[in-house]
Amino acid sequence: MLVPLYAGPEGPVAVLTERRGDLSRHAGEISFPGGRQDEPDEDLRDTALREAREEIGLEPSAVELIGALPPVATFVTGYRIHSFVGWIAPGHAWIPQESEVESVVEASLSELARGFASKRLWRRGVAIRTPTYTVGGHLVWGATARIVASLLERLAP
Repeated sequence: MLVPLYAGPEGPVAVLTERRGDLSRHAGEISFPGGRQDEPDEDLRDTALREAREEIGLEPSAVELIGALPPVATFVTGYRIHSFVGWIAPGHAWIPQESEVESVVEASLSELARGFASKRLWRRGVAIRTPTYTVGGHLVWGATARIVASLLERLAP
């Protein structure tokens, strides 16, 4: 998974996606661009860059990988998400992959931090208490919220 960041007026801005509402997995959720390896031996950094190109039209050559975050596991699907932080120039014209991405969401890290709350959400008839971030009317929760928390923790003064 790629965590694209660029310099904005309030500090770093993260680029996320809103997944299409008709997908079989994670429908309508906010996430960073990412997906599975095409080949078992594909370098995970290459996977992250390839998926960002496929999902939002971000060319790998436009990304400077600057670090990695600790892996995060998903509870429902059992995936282990490896996130790589990439620095990009501002002003990209995003090209959302029509079959997977509803829209691209850009949010400053300070805006995300201000939108933090611990909420009780209902998923599959079960109440869970989880960290969330609300930004621009979008609710970031689950593995993506844990990735945001990890990023904010590492960038805190």
